[in-house]
Amino acid sequence: MEKRLIKKETLAGIVGELAGKMRICAPMKAEDQVLFRILEAGEKPLVDFANAKNAPKNFLFPRTETLLKFTRTGKGMVRAGEPEEGVKTLLFGVRPCDARSFTLLDMLFDQEKYKDPYYIDKREKTTIVALACVHPPYTTCFCTSVGGTPVDSVGVDLLLTDLGEEYLAEFITPKGEELLPAFGGSPAGEEAEKAKEGIAAKAAEEIASHIPAHEIKPILDTHFEDPFWNTLHQKCLACGTCTYLCPTCHCFDISDEVKRDDGIRIRNWDSCMFPMFTKETSGHNPRSSQKERWRQRVMHKFRYYPDNFNAIACVGCGRCVMACPVNLDIRKIVTDIAKI
Repeated sequence: MEKRLIKKETLAGIVGELAGKMRICAPMKAEDQVLFRILEAGEKPLVDFANAKNAPKNFLFPRTETLLKFTRTGKGMVRAGEPEEGVKTLLFGVRPCDARSFTLLDMLFDQEKYKDPYYIDKREKTTIVALACVHPPYTTCFCTSVGGTPVDSVGVDLLLTDLGEEYLAEFITPKGEELLPAFGGSPAGEEAEKAKEGIAAKAAEEIASHIPAHEIKPILDTHFEDPFWNTLHQKCLACGTCTYLCPTCHCFDISDEVKRDDGIRIRNWDSCMFPMFTKETSGHNPRSSQKERWRQRVMHKFRYYPDNFNAIACVGCGRCVMACPVNLDIRKIVTDIAKI
């Protein structure tokens, strides 16, 4: 693995120049928030920020995505067009928790038996450049409780760690190494690697929230009808904020929109928090109340995903904690379950 030292003052300019040659998605200031969006040529991304409000999964698994276009050519006859292909993309400024979420989505969308060609196409054409969390940005961060670290390289092609005057750039994968000519820099020695080790240890110590995420699966296995579920949901508004901001949530709906003889098939994000999500054509809804929906959300992340993929479907970014309008806190929920 190639390791280089990059001058801090050159980083934004390097990425800004690349924006004129390829599509770059990066964190940018939007009023009082930081959001990932596509850079225009000449724009420079933020390199000094806590984390973006929106998870960058939108560029691999879009909120609204056209799967195909079709034309009706006669009675009962339809001619389908080819799906739109993804473009080569550099996803810059991703935090390690969000980069790790891509590997969790890979487990679902790129299985041996079931493959989502739309997600896979974008994933293969996207290079992930991550910024290590030298100082974890929020008190709501809990990545170390679900298998991550503030300087994690899982799911990352190029990892940048702030050493003070320079960044330690680790070109981890072949896609990352393709960026070597653009980033340049000087070779990194043992001193830089030791500095990173110290930063990693200190950053992990700064994570204030610790939850028993790995310990609750046996409890969930045997407490499906526990009275705990009767009170958990009571203040939930079913707004879906927690699922729409989550880097790993992936529920979706598919619909056809037709005008005259032309139509498109689109995929839209959906949410297990919505009353209509599981309503069947017959009118029956197996999750008729928010109790069943909240239980499904917790079971999916901390029992079903571990059962299917041996991984918790949460990266500890804390977005759902910060954004919930009624202060439902997944950290408290997991801790309370551990006490059952």
